[in-house]
Amino acid sequence: MAKFTFMGGVHPYDGKDLSKDKPMKAVLPKGDLVYPLSQHIGAPAVPVVAKGDHVLAGQKIAEAGGFVSAPVYATVSGTVKAIEPRRVVTGDSVKSIIIENDGLYEEVEYPQVKPLEELTREEIIGLVKEAGIVGMGGAGFPTHVKLSPKEPEKIEYVIANCAECEPYLTSDYRRMVEEPEKLIGGLKVILQLFPNAKGILAVEDNKKDCIEILKKLTEKEEKISVISLQTKYPQGSERHLIYACTKRAINSSMLPADAGCIVDNVDTIVAINQAVREGKPLMHRIVTVTGDAIANPQNFIVRIGTNYHELIEEAGGFKSEPAKIISGGPMMGFGLFDLDVPTTKTASALLCLTKDDVSDSEPSACINCGRCVEVCPGRVVPKLLADYAVHHDLEAFEKHDGLECCECGCCSYICPAKRPLTQAIKSARKMVLAEKKKK
Repeated sequence: MAKFTFMGGVHPYDGKDLSKDKPMKAVLPKGDLVYPLSQHIGAPAVPVVAKGDHVLAGQKIAEAGGFVSAPVYATVSGTVKAIEPRRVVTGDSVKSIIIENDGLYEEVEYPQVKPLEELTREEIIGLVKEAGIVGMGGAGFPTHVKLSPKEPEKIEYVIANCAECEPYLTSDYRRMVEEPEKLIGGLKVILQLFPNAKGILAVEDNKKDCIEILKKLTEKEEKISVISLQTKYPQGSERHLIYACTKRAINSSMLPADAGCIVDNVDTIVAINQAVREGKPLMHRIVTVTGDAIANPQNFIVRIGTNYHELIEEAGGFKSEPAKIISGGPMMGFGLFDLDVPTTKTASALLCLTKDDVSDSEPSACINCGRCVEVCPGRVVPKLLADYAVHHDLEAFEKHDGLECCECGCCSYICPAKRPLTQAIKSARKMVLAEKKKK
């Protein structure tokens, strides 16, 4: 039987057993909440509140700063304490709105929305835009832009990215097990925008219970199918997911729409369902707090803006001193030096490990084994690109397809010489893209 997969990839220890059987649990924040105005790709949001204002949960506190932007909503009731730069997981200081939580959690009255069947394409996209929904798998691209391709009639597939291939993460898994109807409901909303498209729920085959649940719920749906993907990292990468499901290839200069596809993450699709069917903005997301340093790994329903310190406390604190703390998964997450940062729309996990394998490894000379080439899903030569990056030869880097790297980390993971290949390539890609932007 043909496997739904792609060339390359790796099979790291997945660590999902720590939290996959822990049901989603809502947590209420205790301290101040911080809302960065840049939680998405594109222009920062613009504050519509001022210091001293009283706000309610569900109230817009910042509006979109352009077409490629997204508004931000308060997730608690309280008083605007300040609008000032605050640190985020990447280490940057970002202008943010700080709200002092009054502990009452009073909410606005949400507007009534029409039934899905009565909504026009423009109304659906307007609801998604107004709700402040962005790609919650980590990219943070404003969803209303993704749902507005130039030629919507050419979209043939709407793919729900249910792979969750990043090790340790189980937030999408819990969503699929506990609230599959919301996922399917959101997929139907997107399909309403693209009359010529079919829906695909793409799930890795290590989640057999999810596949069974989704197949049962969609058995009478003519336009929705469930695909069992080969379990492999980075199966959930947008480019490689499209190839696995449709055998259509795209490169760095193309968008999924160029291959007739729209791809959205599980939590994003659930947020679309809530916005269009209930008229509610994006205020919560599921965050997996896990790792061998955590006393009680959990999957939390978190109000955006909640401090990471509070999530660690809710998970029982540290059972042993962590050597490494990562926002996200171990392959593509950001290493943290401070937990005093807020949960944002793109925060999927908080991973705390007792051992820092990367810092403990001493890089040595390349032995030309070719393993990095074998596992690279972008079909480039990571060793060569890293050399160009180290020598700042950006012309050669671009000539040898450096922009086709998806920064998945497979090459660094597999390298027996422990060379930081991905980090070098990532830095060079940033420089090349910055130069292109200038021109």
